[in-house]
This record gives sequence, C-alpha cells and structure tokens, in this order.
Amino acid sequence: MRRPALLLWPAMAAWTAGFAAISILRQDAFNSGRFDMGNMVQAVWATAHGHPLQVTSLQGEQISRLASHFDPILIAFAPLWLIWPSPDLLVTVQAAAIALGALPLYRLARKHLGSTRAGVGFALAYLLYPATQWLTLNEFHPVALACPLLLFAFHYLDEDRLLPFAVCAALAMTTKEEIGLVIAGFGAWYALSRRRWVPGLGILGLGVLVSALAVEVIIPHFNGAASNFYVRYEQVGGSPGGIFKTAFTHPLRLVEKAFRGIGIHYLLELLAPLGLLCVLAPIALLAALPEIALNLLSRVSTQTSIHFHYTAGLIPPLFVASVLGAARLVSLRPAVRTWIGPGIVALCLAGNYYLGAIPFWSDLPGGSRFQVTYTRVSRHDLVADRAVRMVPHGIVVSVTNSLGAHLSDRRRVLSLPRLGDATWVVADETQSSYLDRIAPLPSALDLVYLRRNPDWRLVFEEDGVLVFRRVS
Repeated sequence: MRRPALLLWPAMAAWTAGFAAISILRQDAFNSGRFDMGNMVQAVWATAHGHPLQVTSLQGEQISRLASHFDPILIAFAPLWLIWPSPDLLVTVQAAAIALGALPLYRLARKHLGSTRAGVGFALAYLLYPATQWLTLNEFHPVALACPLLLFAFHYLDEDRLLPFAVCAALAMTTKEEIGLVIAGFGAWYALSRRRWVPGLGILGLGVLVSALAVEVIIPHFNGAASNFYVRYEQVGGSPGGIFKTAFTHPLRLVEKAFRGIGIHYLLELLAPLGLLCVLAPIALLAALPEIALNLLSRVSTQTSIHFHYTAGLIPPLFVASVLGAARLVSLRPAVRTWIGPGIVALCLAGNYYLGAIPFWSDLPGGSRFQVTYTRVSRHDLVADRAVRMVPHGIVVSVTNSLGAHLSDRRRVLSLPRLGDATWVVADETQSSYLDRIAPLPSALDLVYLRRNPDWRLVFEEDGVLVFRRVS
C-alpha cells in the first residue's frame, strides 16, 4: 500500500535538481532581466548589507521594494545570500520550495480519495502541471513561494489544525499583496463546508484585511501614491473601488474584457490538464476567483499566460478543488477510484507535452517548443559574461535590461538611459532596451550619445556588447 509513496521524495528531489539546473542555465544565457530578476537580487543584497528591501527605481531613486509589491518575505533570503551570494541561490530555493508543494497535496488527496496511489498521482500531476513548471522558470518572484505555503495552509485547515494553518497563511501573505484574498477564499470554504462559521469567517475577514492594508496603506506609504499597477485596470475602473463600481454600472464590460479570446485560451490551459475536476468542488474553487479575475481583467497580456508568475496564487486552489472534485466523483462513481491517480498524471503529462517546460519535448512531433533555446549559452552570452565581469563590485552602473540581473548585487544600479551618478555603463545592442521596455531606436540614440560624449570612454566592444567608463 505504501510502495507508491516511496516514489514521492525521489521525484521531488529529481524535479528540484532538474528545474534548478534549467533556471541557472537560463540565467547564464542572459534570459532574465533587471526587471524582474535584478530587482529581487538588489532587494536581497541590500537587506543583507543593512539596507532592508532597498532598490533603485526606474527614475534612479533609492526606494523600498514595498513601493511596488508587498513581499517582505524577501528579507528571509538575506542570511542565505551571505552564504551563497549569487542569483543562483534565489532560483534554486524557488525550485526546492515549489517542489515541496507536492507533499501537502499528496496528503490531501490520500485522505479524501482513500488511496495512496491517488495521493501520489495528484502530487506527480502537480509537478507535471505546465503552470507549475513555468512558474518555477519565470526568473525569481517571491510570490512563487506562496504556491507551497498555500498548499500547506489548506492541508492544515482541512485537518482542523488552525495554528500551523495560521503560520503558513501568514507566511504566504508576505509574498504578495493579493494572496490574502486566496486565504480569504480558504476561510469561505471552511465556513461553508465545515460549518465552522466563526473561525471560517474570521479567516475570510483577516485575509481581505491584509490584502486591503497592503494595497491601500503599505504600498501607497512607500510609493507616495496609489499602486502603479492600477493602470493595468483602467479599462474596467482603474482601482478596486472603480472595478466594484463597474461591476454594478457596466457588468457586460467586465464580461467582455474577461472572456475575450485570450482569456478563454488561458482558462483552458489552466483547467484542461486537470480534467475540469475543479468544477465539481465549486466552494473550494472560490479561492481561485480573485486571482482569476485580476488576471483576466488586466490589460497586460502576461497576466493571461501560464508562462509567468501570475499563476502562483491560482495553482493551489485549482489543485485543492481538483482533489475535492475527484473525491466527489469517486463518491458518485466508486469504480473510478482505481484510475483517478493514474488518470490525472496522464492528463498533466499530455498537457506538459503540448504546453510544458521540459526541454526535450521539442525533439518530438508536436511537443512544446516555447522558450526551448533559453537554456543554450551562446558565444554572445559568453561575451556578455566577460563584459559584466569587467565592472568593479560596489560601484554605480547603468545597464540595459537583459544584462541587469547580473549587475544588481550592489547599492545602486540604473537602467539606461539613466546615467546619473553611474561610473560604468554596460549595454547589449542586440537586446536593446529603454528603461525596462524593448525600444531599439531610443536605445540606439542613447548609445550614439555615449560614443560621442568625451566624458565617457568605450573600453570594451564585441559582438554588440559595449562597456563604457566615465573619465571625468
């Protein structure tokens, strides 16, 4: 009976090693950027050196990371940085943490389906789920840590162990401002499914309160204004209050925005590998609705893609609802118990073949080819590596976005065309950027200016990679 469970820990270890290695290769191939990877590196470096969560803004000002997102969990990485001062630390910890999410999912499925095989099946499906893998490879984002923490939180809530639930929930809410809404959804499930009205509604209210404080108090305090990310929702209200108003005055506008073609495609990529089991547990699925709404209503296309970190708050409630949906299916059709575990693995494996991140699928007919070259370190990447190594530690540098993640472990790092107090500039003409945006023409004009400016000397030029040093 326990033989299938013996597969779980080796599978988690192998998955961690494999995806940590892929993440490091993508970093070595310069497939991360000043935004977002470099921003996280600088926040962790600054915390480790006595400047908690300090980063350099696009305008060249020293600000708190909390001016953009509520993710103070980054502070926990500072002691680790002193031991392993490298961006590789962040992506390795991220891979290991996400892999650990398989453990509470195994326990949850084993309990509700009465089968160790089904428990292992759901745990392996989580590791094979395309969105899980892309979350792991999308540079490093603190919100990715919410994925395992939310799964542990729900497991403990399901066991009526409120103290460990509170610890995991509290940690999860330090990874990003909207994660409190997922916790609120768990509270709603607890109240409605278990009839534990007082603790359930208390969890719901606390989750909403934490998210509200993060969005309306903490971020504006450090930013000096409302969140910069409200602009993503201008078409539907531009703020939580505006969206709420639009829902009453122009509800069809929300429906039209959410269920346009890209939104439906996004939902299919999330739900199809899970066999739509989650719809059989609608109360548990409530926890996924706020994150789904935030992504579908945004004008930023990356939020409606499984290839980015915006799925971090979605994966746990979708898997929880799938387990509970599978349990309901088994109660109605007991004969499916024997194949529910292998079935969910087969579905996620098929989804991974078409949508996933495992590199060797590209060698097979119809296999996923998305970002298949991102792990290949080219001659150009080796040139770029030599260039960034020329820059002395600690000095102020201005960089193009593709090189920024490799030069953000310092007090100040500017984004071209900002020069300010920079004494070195490193630019990649083949991946031109203006601040954090792809903009070949403005970037080219800035580099022409640097070449002609007598205050700057070109000290390195090879394969489109340039290094300038200030001479006066």
